[in-house]
Amino acid sequence: MTRLTGKTCVVTGAGQGIGRAIAEAFKREGADVVAVDLQQAVLEAWAPAAGVKTAVLDVTNEEAVGKLAAEFAHAQVLVNCVGMVGVGTVLDASAAELERSFRVNVVTMASTIKAFLPHMRERRDGSIVNIASVVSSVKAAPDRFTYGTTKAAVIGLTKSVARDFIGDGVRCNSISPGTVESPSLQERMAAQGDVEKARAAFIARQPMGRIGTPQEIAEVAVLLASDEAGFMTGENIVIDGGMSL
Repeated sequence: MTRLTGKTCVVTGAGQGIGRAIAEAFKREGADVVAVDLQQAVLEAWAPAAGVKTAVLDVTNEEAVGKLAAEFAHAQVLVNCVGMVGVGTVLDASAAELERSFRVNVVTMASTIKAFLPHMRERRDGSIVNIASVVSSVKAAPDRFTYGTTKAAVIGLTKSVARDFIGDGVRCNSISPGTVESPSLQERMAAQGDVEKARAAFIARQPMGRIGTPQEIAEVAVLLASDEAGFMTGENIVIDGGMSL
């Protein structure tokens, strides 16, 4: 028996990076995994060979999310890993940019939780894991106004859901990673022109002297999804290589 045997786990933003690592770790631990992503190609690149079910949809589409929740109403675990990184200060962010960040980073999580939670509540069995960030209410980073603001909201959302349904067998926790190797990070480094210089700067802000791996974040998600964390709800687990110290 492995740690997630018998559990159905839905992971959004699972095409690559942290989301993919979580889906792969869940499958390794015996779960029946549904990997959800907007991009069909990135899912097809790995999920079928890994024995992972896939669902291609836009989680900003509430109707599509509702259909997903109806199809997998028996899911005991929901991981919200969809997100975007906005760059700039409050002076740089337009109202539209801030609204977009909230829609992608916060509203999508509220939407998926709203769709899956009633089924979990009815069975009195559910674990919700939201991917936040150390750049949030935990600490600030330069030029990350919309990102830090919305990821702080994710932590608040997590605690609110946890408190409201604490007596219904549903747990809700969040994970706040530091700098983690991912396609998104690679794109941001490439956008700065000098990739090696950008990488050195990202590493320099990590006291451990290295960037984290998606698999390290996935191991925390496995714990939160498992019955081993049955007495844990409303918590935000920071895994950042000491970045917030």
